[in-house]
Amino acid sequence: MGKRIEKRPAKQEMKAAEEHNPVVLMDEKDVGVVQIADDVVAMIASLATTEVEGVSAMAGNITNELMSKVGMKKLTKGVRVDVLENNVTVDLVMTVEYGYNIPATCQQVQTKVKAAIENMTGLNCTDVNIRIAGVKVRA
Repeated sequence: MGKRIEKRPAKQEMKAAEEHNPVVLMDEKDVGVVQIADDVVAMIASLATTEVEGVSAMAGNITNELMSKVGMKKLTKGVRVDVLENNVTVDLVMTVEYGYNIPATCQQVQTKVKAAIENMTGLNCTDVNIRIAGVKVRA
């Protein structure tokens, strides 16, 4: 049996990948590079947001029941993530259910999103900014 030789990407390909995925984490043992796409961080923020009681939807148009049926791109609608070095700033647009305290709900969202991003990625989440786009009234 012959040796299996894995082709490593050329420097140009790695540079292009780094420009597309600005989050690059270096391993302590220098085994390799871990890249986390901005969309992954946005997905983590979106899922953490919808786990908070009182949050009706992201970007005012997707409810929790429909999230399992839509594609990944739709899940990150209403989430903008800016990553500079190892610091993350998250901007969320969401709808709150009627009857819930908006400041308390937003504080829970900020805490949950920050913890989820930091625990799953190892990045430092500096800001979680929230804009309330509406209030959903139960039918």
